[in-house]
Amino acid sequence: MQVTVKELRTQPGRIISMASSGNDIIVTMRGKPAARIVPLDHAPAVATADDDLAAFGMWKDRKDMKDPSVFVAGLRKGRGR
Repeated sequence: MQVTVKELRTQPGRIISMASSGNDIIVTMRGKPAARIVPLDHAPAVATADDDLAAFGMWKDRKDMKDPSVFVAGLRKGRGR
């Protein structure tokens, strides 16, 4: 099923209900597909708090960020002060 961005904005409850009942919904913007709404059981797994802050994994081994307050203070200090 396809819906426009305007329909998504004006009828979000109806569209979410259709997705939760098993329908994949393509959202179009200016006639071109822009996004897809899928039922939650078909959606890819989302990171949880148990994932050891997976979103911050790229910084976990940095020694300069062990104490965030010191790191931020260094950023605020600026150059030449």
